[in-house]
Amino acid sequence: MNNDNKKWYSLNLKKSPKVDSCGCGNNPGSCSGEKTKDGYDQVMNVSMGRRAAFKKITAGFLIGAGAVSSSCSVVSGDENKEKSGIEWEEYFKGNYKLMTDKEKEETVNRLTRSYELRTGEKINMTSKDAEKDVLFGYAFNISKCQGYMDCVNACVEENNQDRATEMQYIRIHEMEDGKGFNFEESDDNYYHEVPAEGHFYMGTQCFHCDNPPCVEVCPVQATWKEKDGIVVIDYDWCVGCRYCMAACPYDGRRFNWKTPEVPEQEVNKKQHYLGNRLRKKGVMEKCTFCIQRSREGQNPACVEACPTGARTFGNLLDPKSNIRWILENKKVFRLKEDLGTEPKFWYYMD
Repeated sequence: MNNDNKKWYSLNLKKSPKVDSCGCGNNPGSCSGEKTKDGYDQVMNVSMGRRAAFKKITAGFLIGAGAVSSSCSVVSGDENKEKSGIEWEEYFKGNYKLMTDKEKEETVNRLTRSYELRTGEKINMTSKDAEKDVLFGYAFNISKCQGYMDCVNACVEENNQDRATEMQYIRIHEMEDGKGFNFEESDDNYYHEVPAEGHFYMGTQCFHCDNPPCVEVCPVQATWKEKDGIVVIDYDWCVGCRYCMAACPYDGRRFNWKTPEVPEQEVNKKQHYLGNRLRKKGVMEKCTFCIQRSREGQNPACVEACPTGARTFGNLLDPKSNIRWILENKKVFRLKEDLGTEPKFWYYMD
């Protein structure tokens, strides 16, 4: 790679040295020796105003009271008792980020069983962790995108997004030639034949920043960056404050105002706990680089669906990967680099 191209490629791909941690959730070296808090302790000790805390605690007790009542009732069926028990255990489980492997397995088993009890159908949910020596990155070829939106449709179907509100993690912006990257005047809701003469197309989504501002503002640690660079959300821990939505400079996050509606026959039953599992009302959602696919060695659904090959995904730590070739041989750029967010999403042109 020559010096002319190096300036376009500033992400430090060196692996961080391994540090020991006791799993208490504190930074290495700052452990107080205290036992990791369980779900009950974490819920009750969340820092918030008195009114919000009262509402949250009251809601918890109501759920608990209902669950205990149902599980102890002599007239409740076995399935109702099991459902109530699952609801109780799920409500008071801890933050996924702080769970042990055993606790992660248990919550996945509860969720799959809950879905089966509700629908009579089975789902395949995983909590697979990041692979060693993997850091995911994405490149978008503006020259090739023709605005077809196959990527958007594939993303909706793959990630069980709400059909009623037409939620979309990906946006394709139609921009007029000669005006540069003008997002304020771009159209991402066009309904005409594409590509339109005198226009070009540019896609945006979550950029999985190496220094994500959304993570910094979350008051309950419901969102964080995984070892492979994917920024994830624990939907059960999210309180819907939308601070992360306000902090994201790329409009990469979505808030669901209602329980997502997905017809049973359209539910993608291959799910990841931190990815495309069915969400509840009032939480944040976003692109996860299709974590249920990428951690199995597959491309995200949008990459597979793109008919023009405008999208490239891969491991930034693999010098032989296609994404590394693009970064080292094309003049790439990232949006709002001056903010220091270090997005792992690059644009380039042929």
